Amino acid sequence: MASPTQIELWHAEKVATQVTVSQAANGIRYAAWGETRLPEADLERLVGAVPAALSAALCQRAYYFVPLALADTGETMIAPSYTVDLGDRAVCHRNANFGATEAVFLSTRLVEDRFGLAFEFFINVGHNFVETAGVPESFANLVWSQAEAQVRGETSQDAWEARRRAQDVRPGQRSVDERARNSYFESSFSDALAIYMLSLAVDFDYHDLREREYPLLAANALAERLRHVAALFPPNAGYDFQVLYRRKG
Repeated sequence: MASPTQIELWHAEKVATQVTVSQAANGIRYAAWGETRLPEADLERLVGAVPAALSAALCQRAYYFVPLALADTGETMIAPSYTVDLGDRAVCHRNANFGATEAVFLSTRLVEDRFGLAFEFFINVGHNFVETAGVPESFANLVWSQAEAQVRGETSQDAWEARRRAQDVRPGQRSVDERARNSYFESSFSDALAIYMLSLAVDFDYHDLREREYPLLAANALAERLRHVAALFPPNAGYDFQVLYRRKG
């Protein structure tokens, strides 16, 4: 295995100029560079899971799948291959701007399975979409009705904390914290988009998403959110959306 001193790090912009960016049938722009160990068919299937109805809001984005995007440099640097030392310096993704293009560099070698990489990609797509297009009012109404009904759990630490702040109405306070509530809408919607797209690309158990810091959203409440998202952004041809419940016993 090559040592870190034998591997030349590349500036993200240099990577972007050296690689050909493809456009999937759904309109998403993407490219792979370096020793990603990601089969082309798997990459195409992953990118193709993004519903075409989302692509207009992502037209300025390009997603680069690279071995490692490094975290400990002032500039966005990319490693063309993996070493343990470089892996310790890397992060799941880094962003960079090249003119009108907003680039997202995703580290394919920091995760050990397709599930992890897919979820990281879809989380970025979800956040990128919300940054540009915002949150549909119908979805905001749905999640707030669930919050008011004290539905258990949430879909991420950010959504959990924002919901808690929004509902923390103190004595003498006339209404909810609107800033926190809007943050809750954005977090919960980007989460729902990511989980929905993940369900299109990979078969997984909902409890695979569990984290220690907060309770996971009740399955029925999540299913309601995902069905709402599916109605807004139907799956592309060749992808199916299903919510399956495991029977006890």
